[in-house]
Amino acid sequence: SLEFLYLGGNFITSIPPELANLPSLSYLVLSDNKIQSIPPQLAQVHSLRSLSLHNNLLTYLPREILNLVHLEELSLRGNPLVVRFVRDLTYNPPSLLELAGRTIKTRNVPYAPSDVPGNLVRYLSLASNCPNPKCGGVYFDSCVRQIKFVDFCGKYRLPLMHYLCSPECSSPCSSASQSSTSQSESDSEDEAIVAAHRMQKVLLG
Repeated sequence: SLEFLYLGGNFITSIPPELANLPSLSYLVLSDNKIQSIPPQLAQVHSLRSLSLHNNLLTYLPREILNLVHLEELSLRGNPLVVRFVRDLTYNPPSLLELAGRTIKTRNVPYAPSDVPGNLVRYLSLASNCPNPKCGGVYFDSCVRQIKFVDFCGKYRLPLMHYLCSPECSSPCSSASQSSTSQSESDSEDEAIVAAHRMQKVLLG
């Protein structure tokens, strides 16, 4: 039933994902620490209204933060993401198992639990849809980590981490990031609309 948790100024370097087990948490203060990333599980705390992350080492935010539907205040000043954006592309080729799983999912190959071993049924259930609307693919373990820019409150553009199924999906975004064109902005329009009416205050300065 914990509602307010203040952990500011404690030289914390990482946030335990177990914070997601606090369903009543409304105010979370993690400012003045050494935090470099936010666990996506934090987005499961749907009761969160205020999140203070200022004066840390954040270079991006997890895309899942958009799921915090009740978040009214997000404090991010004093983080590297405020003054510079990270544009990093990492990708490990998928295994034969993943390639087979992708084929089954994308081509809607019918199967029943009696047709394949139980561990493969569980594996196929873990497929994640690629967020690229022009792709329609899926991924399991092998994906592209990349920064996507989202407009908060119609004033600030913040980098969110998102995952794509392959480098082919990221080529428009990555080239736009390198040339600083508006392509990355147009890719974020849908998320921008969602975020704009949810965040009442984004503190960057």
